[in-house]
Amino acid sequence: MQVPLWFALLVVGYLGVKLIRPPAWLIAVLLLGGFLLADSVLAPVINALVK
Repeated sequence: MQVPLWFALLVVGYLGVKLIRPPAWLIAVLLLGGFLLADSVLAPVINALVK
């Protein structure tokens, strides 16, 4: 069974918010931080660590 990555992330995000109930500002900071890191000079280093 193959599940698209966007769908898996959507389900995990929904369950995380529903069960853990983090504050909205924390969600915004994590999303913005991830977006900014993906476009930084650290992106290749992070990519190498993840793989």
